[in-house]
Amino acid sequence: MMRVNSDKPDTALKISYQSKGLYVCPVCSEEFRREELLSGSGRLNAGLLTDELHRLYVPSAKYGSIYPLSYLATVCPACWFASMEADFGKIPKEHIREALSESDARKHEAEMICEGVDFRKPRTLRAGIISQYLVMRCYDYYKPDVSPTIKQGVAALRAAWLLEELDQKDPGQHYDWLSVLFKKKACFLYSEALKRETGGSETLSGMSNLGPDSDKNYGYEGVLYISGLLQYKYGDTRDAERRFASLSEIKRNLAKMFGIGKSSKSKPGPLMEKSRALYDALAKELSEFD
Repeated sequence: MMRVNSDKPDTALKISYQSKGLYVCPVCSEEFRREELLSGSGRLNAGLLTDELHRLYVPSAKYGSIYPLSYLATVCPACWFASMEADFGKIPKEHIREALSESDARKHEAEMICEGVDFRKPRTLRAGIISQYLVMRCYDYYKPDVSPTIKQGVAALRAAWLLEELDQKDPGQHYDWLSVLFKKKACFLYSEALKRETGGSETLSGMSNLGPDSDKNYGYEGVLYISGLLQYKYGDTRDAERRFASLSEIKRNLAKMFGIGKSSKSKPGPLMEKSRALYDALAKELSEFD
């Protein structure tokens, strides 16, 4: 929840500023300002789009490397309760005490991923990783009407991407291994979110921007594509029969959703291109089962 304040940010040579509004943590009642990312004046130079629909950014000579995903989560600097901004004040009252009692546990778990994070200071890459981990962790307190499972999946994927960035800056610290673990977690959560939507226990409509990154909303089709891609790249490979069935279903869904294999080009653009590439990769692996 947030109280409006008239303070204005000084944007000169900065990459972020403190919010005009004063936030109040619904768990511990701490008051704080949310750090917001500035994006103009050449701060963000868009680069390539990966197969996971992650937008890379080229560092600028003036501002250096900026990681937009680090600023998306709203995190209480006192108890480390976190969520996507729209849901920060929506934690069910019956779970507030539980969320408060688990504050130390959240901090301990987070410290095992990245040490030295302080949410009272300007957000670093490490703090960005922890913020997404906390989002994934804290949506356990929410009810199905806010679509917590897909939000946890998106947060896990974003944490994995930021861990990849950290591995490039500080190699040899097993951040690449942690990134893969988070992607495997995202794989499970994406699949679970789609199962729950199909079963009617939880929809995806509680998340207005399904991302998965912050630059573009690829919608429901993007969720299906990412789920399939993660299953292909990080799904269980121990049971050949189950993997064949899983990949076959993903291939059929892609063909149905995007008209792959037909002359129609009704869905042009990067998502179509990535889906076609995944379709071809699936077809190649499935042919090896024969």
